Formats: sequence, structure tokens, C-alpha cells
Amino acid sequence: MTPSSLWGALTAAGRLPRGSIRGLVSRVGLSDLARHSSLASLASPASPRDRLEELRDRSILIATKGQLQTALALIELDGLARRVVLYPGDMPRAHIPSVIATAKIDALLSDPDEAGTDSYGVGCVFTCNPELSALDFARGAERETEWVLLTSGTTGVPKLTMHTLASLTGAITGDIKPADSTIWSTFYDIRRYGGLQIFLRAMLDGASLVLSDSAEAPGDFLIRAGAEGVTHISGTPSHWRRALMSPMINHLAPKYVRLSGEIVDQGILDNLRVTFPNATIVHAFASTEAGVGFDVRDGLAGFPAGIIGNGNAVVEMKIKDGSLRIRSARTATRYLGGETLADGDGYVDTGDLVDLRGDRYYFVGRRDGVINVGGAKVHPEEVEAVLNRHPRVLMSLVKSRKNPITGALVVAEVVLRPADEAGAAENGAALKSELIGNCRKSLDAYKVPATIRFVDALEMTTAGKLARRSA
Repeated sequence: MTPSSLWGALTAAGRLPRGSIRGLVSRVGLSDLARHSSLASLASPASPRDRLEELRDRSILIATKGQLQTALALIELDGLARRVVLYPGDMPRAHIPSVIATAKIDALLSDPDEAGTDSYGVGCVFTCNPELSALDFARGAERETEWVLLTSGTTGVPKLTMHTLASLTGAITGDIKPADSTIWSTFYDIRRYGGLQIFLRAMLDGASLVLSDSAEAPGDFLIRAGAEGVTHISGTPSHWRRALMSPMINHLAPKYVRLSGEIVDQGILDNLRVTFPNATIVHAFASTEAGVGFDVRDGLAGFPAGIIGNGNAVVEMKIKDGSLRIRSARTATRYLGGETLADGDGYVDTGDLVDLRGDRYYFVGRRDGVINVGGAKVHPEEVEAVLNRHPRVLMSLVKSRKNPITGALVVAEVVLRPADEAGAAENGAALKSELIGNCRKSLDAYKVPATIRFVDALEMTTAGKLARRSA
């Protein structure tokens, strides 16, 4: 049975006491760049002079800088608040007024150093206690809290997507049997869907969780995750490609590696298999709106065609107009603000286009990311998959450049493996010619990059995905 609240689930599992959070000894813990906390020292999100009762039935915006305080606040507030809205720490603060208006926020949870500086017109402002001191609080009757997640917001004001604890935990079915030594981590921010899935999995499975930090260099995070003994870790393919660039990747020895959030090509799967030969490597399809659709564990890109339209009562999927559509209890309830999320039959259009080749579907790109070259459509991800297959290429980004004749041209930026950077300086023209030759062998002529530029790094969005803009 799905727990009525996260607090209730942890209490039932013996990881939190009823009524009070003092005196519990627990191995379950959370850690970030600066601090560690076992659930024995769980803090109230309120300062010691305030009471959680004031937050009952409110619509609360959690806008703390650090993930640790957000995690602790979620445990306290779920089942108490009417609605909690998770605001990623690295998302521009300029979006906050719009989020407050759309979500009808009447309480703000922030950091002590921001208290009183800007409450954005919200009358009830609480601060997270930096000392993580416990408060006694009789929670009383619980309610079903609405969990609101923001989309990435890279092209404007983010959408607000409403979930429940039941929809968020629908995919956490015990498929991973945690041992006493299981320690999760994720490159994601837990205030985004991918990271929140890992946070909930760790808490409900009784595992500890090491949180990442946007201010932390990738190599430093890998060292810290290795020192903490991380056994299970997730991220986008771009997260993993960036991690593989670092020599500090050798500090990590996971048993389980998970990818989601972007198209997973064969190159990144093969590279992870070489780097972590003893790990289970899984790539999953999930989105903030559609929830978790499925995961693939056979080491191959794409997914078996048999999972589409197979009458699965848990997750139903179909392909319409080339895009994957999902209907399940894991999908979001709705968008706040009135925009339609699902069609009349309850299917969410993911916007991810797929192509059937033999007995397997392959993702080819996003509907809204197509490059129009003289009326012909080019999916950047399709070209990137060809570039990334070259043994000297670590990652690539394909985008459009304006052209007076065709309207747009395909251009590419390529990051080489660290060992190949010096060679590229001496033989750059030859390598570019080889890469373009590979594209010509595999792609239609209009999809072949007009230019290739070698770069040291590629820009990523705050959600851990490649930043796709026109050149």
C-alpha cells in the first residue's frame, strides 16, 4: 500500500519515532558538501521559536539554497502542508514571483541569511534551522500533500507540474534490494524529477544518500562520492560524459549506474561498461510530466518494441505521430495554471520521437528540437550519436546555424577524450575530415555537419542536459 505521507512511511519503517524526533539512532543518513545528518537529528524546517502547526494546510514554496534542508523539510511537511513547491537552488530567482502567483503560495521556506531580505509579498516566512535541532511536534491527522515540480525553464517561465506522493513513488517497487551497505547518490538536484526519484528511493528503501552540489567541481564530487562509499548513482548521459572526462572517475566504484533525462546512445553505454565492468548499468525513460515509463538493462540503446501496447496495466504506452505517449498512475496530475497535460484518453505526449528498426525502438530526438534544413528535418541527437561513436570523441553537440539559402545549416561542437586533445591540435583537420566522413556514410547529406569545432567543454542546463541553442 502506498504510504499516505513520507513521514508516515519512515515512521512505519522504524526510521522516525512517532510524535517526536529525539533519541532515534538510525544508520539512514543524508549528506551534502558541508554537512551530514542522520534521520536521528532530523530538523524541523521552522526555527526553534516557531511551530510546524503554522504551516498546516498551506501552499509552501521551498526555496532553500542547499538540498539537505529541502530534503529534511520534505520529510516534515509531506502530510501536513496542502502543497509543497520545490524550487531548484540553481534556477534563476527571477521566476519566483510567477511561481508564487501560479501556485497560490501563502508560505515561504528559505534560508536564515535570506530571511527578511525579500519575501516576495508572502506573509508567512519560515527559515530552515542551520543547526538541525529537533522539535517536538504532534502531527495529528495527515492529508494528501500536492508535490509541485518545475520544468527546466530554459526557454522561459517554467511550467508547474503537480504530482502526489503516490505518483512519485509508483516506480519504486523494490526492484533493487538494498543491502545494509547501500549508499545512493545522484548528479541531479533532488528538487528536479530525476533527483527526487533517487531521494525517495533512498529514504523508502532505508538507504543513505549523498547529495551533489552545483558549486562543486565534478572531480571533487567524484572524490567525495567515492570516499562516502557510494554504491548506486544516477545522472543524465551528459552528467556521465562529463564525469568520464575527469581522472577522478577512478575514485568511484558503484554496483549500480542509472541514466535518464536524455537520449542514451550506444557509445555512453559502452564507455560506462568499460569504466565500471562490475556494475549493473540501467537507462530509464522518465519525464517530469509522464513519470517513470520503463527502464532497460540489456546494455543496448533504445528499447524492445514489445513493451509498446502490450496491455500492461501499470504503464500503458503507445506511439502516435511518431512520439511516445504514456498513461499510468505515475504521470503528473496536471499543470498548475490551466494548460492541458494529457489528452482525452489520459495519455501524456512526451514529445520524444522514436523510430522502429527491426524489433527495437530508438529515440531520434525531441519534436521541438528539430533543425529545418531547406524543408528537411534533422534531429540533432541522431547526428550526435554518429559523432559519439568515434573512439576519440567523448561528447558532441549539434545545433543549427542560420543560412540565407537553406534557412539553416547543421554544425557541431565536439569534445575529445582527454588523451586525444593534444593530438587534435596537431591533426585537427584530419580528424574533422574523418568525423564528417563517418556522418556521410551513416546520414543523409543534409544531416552532415557543415562545420565541426573542437571545444574543451559543452554548456549544460541546470537540469544536467546539453544546452541546445542555435549558433
